Amino acid sequence: CKPSSIPMEGHNKLTANSRTKLADPGSYRRLVGRLLYLTISRPNICYCVHKLSQFVSNPYTNHMHAANMLLRYLKHTAGQGILFRANSDTKLHAYVDADWGSCPESKRSTTEFCIFLENFLISWKAKRQKTVSRSSTKVEYRSLTSVSSEITWIRNLLTDFNVRIPFVVVYCDNQASIHISSNPTFHEKTKHLEIDLHFVRKKVSQGVLRLMHVRKYHQLADIFTKALLRNTFLSIIVKLSID
Repeated sequence: CKPSSIPMEGHNKLTANSRTKLADPGSYRRLVGRLLYLTISRPNICYCVHKLSQFVSNPYTNHMHAANMLLRYLKHTAGQGILFRANSDTKLHAYVDADWGSCPESKRSTTEFCIFLENFLISWKAKRQKTVSRSSTKVEYRSLTSVSSEITWIRNLLTDFNVRIPFVVVYCDNQASIHISSNPTFHEKTKHLEIDLHFVRKKVSQGVLRLMHVRKYHQLADIFTKALLRNTFLSIIVKLSID
């Protein structure tokens, strides 16, 4: 087959219903089942595999075409994986984002984040949120809560290895959620937020987290929630230390 430089076409929107059903759905299911194992060491294909796995119960031909394009990308990048260097520093930083109302069927949003030890990716996540939210700020704030919990666990784990990390810088592209997390007082606009979400505010006040704003086109977590254009995808791959 002809190799591909990207795993999925940019802004490709796969849906549950299409024109032609797949003649042999078993082949699609077996293929997706094998691809799920690759996401353990290939975070750059997480979005594609998770998207394809949503249609294993009733696959159509366009779903199989997308899976074949992913195989073409894997042929082009055989042997690629996450690179770790022995002489890396022990500083943690993270990128967090949310894709508001990204699911066309349920209208639920998606949380995504990636955590780095120096410049090397050690943890990542892309998960659909449990509830539908009418506020993009609330969706972003939920994502901050999720990455804060993961950072707390990683810091505690590193402490067991006598690695002390005083604080972690978290890059977010939503200024409203940063202001809510950093403001010690409640306002009318934040009363609808659940108490458990203010776990982030507690970590910020303790100095464990430092929230920084990052522009949308510098948001590395986007690779986990959407099909990106070729130049954007390849740029993020380099920054994720995937070689």
